Amino acid sequence: MTELRHRGGKDTDPPLQQQPSEDKGSDSELKVEKDVSSDSEAKVDSGVPEVPVTADDTPEVLNKALSGLSSRWKNWWVRGILTLAMISFFFLIIYLGPMVLMMIVLIVQIKCFQEIITIGYNVYHSYHLPWFRTLSWYFLLCVNYFFYGETVTDSFFTLVQREEPLRILSKYHRFISFALYLLGFCMFVLSLVKKHYRLQFYMFGWTHVTLLIVVTQSHLIIHNLFEGMIWFIVPISCVICNDIMAYMFGFFFGRTPLIKLSPKKTWEGFIGGLFSTIVFGIMFSYLMAGYRYFVCPVEFNNDSNSFQVDCEPSELFQLQVYALPGVLESVTGWSTVRLYPFQIHSIALSSFASIVGPFGGFFASGFKRAFKIKDFANTIPGHGGIMDRFDCQYLMATFVNVYIASFIRGPNPSKVIQQLLALRVDQQLHIFNSLKAHLTEKGLLAALEDAVA
Repeated sequence: MTELRHRGGKDTDPPLQQQPSEDKGSDSELKVEKDVSSDSEAKVDSGVPEVPVTADDTPEVLNKALSGLSSRWKNWWVRGILTLAMISFFFLIIYLGPMVLMMIVLIVQIKCFQEIITIGYNVYHSYHLPWFRTLSWYFLLCVNYFFYGETVTDSFFTLVQREEPLRILSKYHRFISFALYLLGFCMFVLSLVKKHYRLQFYMFGWTHVTLLIVVTQSHLIIHNLFEGMIWFIVPISCVICNDIMAYMFGFFFGRTPLIKLSPKKTWEGFIGGLFSTIVFGIMFSYLMAGYRYFVCPVEFNNDSNSFQVDCEPSELFQLQVYALPGVLESVTGWSTVRLYPFQIHSIALSSFASIVGPFGGFFASGFKRAFKIKDFANTIPGHGGIMDRFDCQYLMATFVNVYIASFIRGPNPSKVIQQLLALRVDQQLHIFNSLKAHLTEKGLLAALEDAVA
């Protein structure tokens, strides 16, 4: 409408009549906007993403120690030193046990959520959207209450049934979760302002997609941990190994660009990372599969009110003899080899971490370039934010959870018994009689009675 008014004014004025100064200002602003938009379109069309240069966040100690090096080698040393520090911290929290691991996963999830939400807030900061940050954190609280409530009900069943308040919360958990979400939904509707409708719905979608990417997949990491710490440690380690080896191969041998979203990624790094990660996965799995602490499911001991990791390892973690194919036999001279079955599964895990996992990083690169930022944050010098380090981990966690459900997990007798004990006495007797009739029909119960006699 403003443009039409300008056109109308130009048509009615005499050809030589000078326009008022306000019109000149608006015309010049329009010209500047058109020039800027045309320049930005030209840059987009050229396929060269524009990333602003960020301030150097390297610690002063490292800056002084590496002052004589070129920026390329300085970045290499900074990344290397802090990578070793993060790996050391990773092994420390593994040593501290599963409860600490769960707390770290929750902390990482909250930090990743904060980094993504902050980007959205900064992008649309000038519009001062009402309640945006408050509602974002409220929805995070609601979703975490739902997921962690489900985990507590499933993994701490006996404890929940023993405590009356917990039993009530468990019984109506999903209704309470839905009611909490509805409250946030109504708050969002009440916060709508006429001139900000579109942006507010953008941010509503932004928050929910962030919850889907971050919270849902971090919940799957917790589920993987309960299956055994090995299902938590090996996939994460494979992603870390692939990230390191792809960087090393790309740094020293990289020549061929892999994808435009990440210009520094090369085919040499991608292929070198793939083979290195597969070898690492097989060797690391062999090392871990021999310890019950890593292979046994994480269960809650009701007697001691603590987590316990102790069991008789399943066949998946017992050495088996495998015959080698003729080609490998001619190369190695071995006809058979002793492996843990989990090592074979580790090949699938490391292959996914090397082939599909990097696409989580490419996705994050596209997201950052869409908003012209280099990193999600500057939490870790040389690495960016926490989300920059976990962009591939979340995708890997989903794959591991699906893989376990599809190829590994079977019925859990202990959980079935826990649920049976929570039933009424008449329901328990009904199930007992049904099971007895079934076993008698199969001839198993009579054979067992004869063996006892």
